[in-house]
Amino acid sequence: MDTHIKALTEQIAALEAELDAELAKLRADLRVGLEKGKVVFEEEILRRHRELRTKLSRYILNADPLVVLTAPVIYSLIFPLLLLDLFVTVYHAVCFPVYGIAKVRRADYLVFDRHHLGYLNAVEKLNCAFCSYANGLVAYVREIAGRTEQYWCPIKHARRVVGANPRYAQFLDYAMPRLSAPH
Repeated sequence: MDTHIKALTEQIAALEAELDAELAKLRADLRVGLEKGKVVFEEEILRRHRELRTKLSRYILNADPLVVLTAPVIYSLIFPLLLLDLFVTVYHAVCFPVYGIAKVRRADYLVFDRHHLGYLNAVEKLNCAFCSYANGLVAYVREIAGRTEQYWCPIKHARRVVGANPRYAQFLDYAMPRLSAPH
């Protein structure tokens, strides 16, 4: 791999680590902690959360009618998402061990913790759970697809790819022939 590309990739990883550290400091400043995997707030924060919560009845009565009408369209996505989850999970469980590809830790991608926020009402918590599932699942599937691509076809495309998987920079250049046969 080109040494400049390798250096840039290392810079990106260092910046991501720095960002993670800054976000951890911010969480500490907000007085949010984790104890045995459970989110813990100081009592003052919990009190403020309760004060900020919009009552469910007011939330529903003040909802934009178009939002209410389109909500079933959004929530109908749960069916293809569940189907995608099922098929990718089976593929991951069956094929990754056969190919010797490192498994993807599902819990790193599907994170459900927003229900601990006391300022959210039941509908907002449901919405947050749906978005957590959808976005976490897509990230999980993307990682599985990325590892699959790295195993079977680690060759860059001829043109720029938006949102390429994190290993893409290490793939062979498009015009560079393979020195060994594919798997």
